[in-house]
Amino acid sequence: MSTTYPVLFVSHGAPTFAIEPGLAGAKLAALGKALPRPTAIVVVSPHWMTRTTVRIGAGDNPETIHDFGGFPEALYRLDYPAPGQPELASRIQGLLTTAGWPAEVDTQRGLDHGAWVPLLHLLPEADVPVVQVSLPTPLDPAGALRLGQALQPLRESGVLIVGSGSLTHNLYEFRAGHAPTAEYVTDFSDWIAEKLREREIESLLDYRRLAPEAARAHPSEDHLLPLFVALGAAGEAYAMQLMEGGVTYGVLAMDSYLFGIPATLELTKTVTE
Repeated sequence: MSTTYPVLFVSHGAPTFAIEPGLAGAKLAALGKALPRPTAIVVVSPHWMTRTTVRIGAGDNPETIHDFGGFPEALYRLDYPAPGQPELASRIQGLLTTAGWPAEVDTQRGLDHGAWVPLLHLLPEADVPVVQVSLPTPLDPAGALRLGQALQPLRESGVLIVGSGSLTHNLYEFRAGHAPTAEYVTDFSDWIAEKLREREIESLLDYRRLAPEAARAHPSEDHLLPLFVALGAAGEAYAMQLMEGGVTYGVLAMDSYLFGIPATLELTKTVTE
């Protein structure tokens, strides 16, 4: 593929997103039809975090991991049988090692719900190879940005890099069952959108101090770190499109972002409006 492939940050919300696609699922489905077919997908998710070392899924046929409990039985019957690509996993290990990240391949690891649930909407045929990369701990936004920068060369080979997290992620309030959209969710989401449009990377890296009610939007940082991975992979001069996904359960903002859009690609209005 001659065109450098774009990068995606997706809010994967609750596991029920798999069976309740809503606005966000429809946007991902439209995007999957509009994008050129990627050669492979590399995805990072906060549901695979590893101590110090980055691990890379290198199995031929990664299993669908149902890493959640207490949800409708239908979720546990879902499968996303995308093939793996061990050769790509080895290449990722080389890129990360060169960039100074300790990295190992893992032939046993499957795809957690942060990976397969959004892909279920984006590419429902599950016929594109998927390689999952862990988030090492400890990790801060600047480190996540550097991790994405190390993965950036993959885009030249038509690889879709996906940072899968959540634009807001307060599980305490999610479990409390808020019905109307909490005001802070909109305020925080709007702040992120504005800083991304203006490419104010330093402000984004300092979101914990600068963004409205950041600690409430993210009591822990894990679900926002994939956004910084995506930003790193996108490069400093990225183009950007916001795909508004609404808010589920009153507290989980479902917006997604597409970075580095090829000039030749015209996305349909159903993706971005």
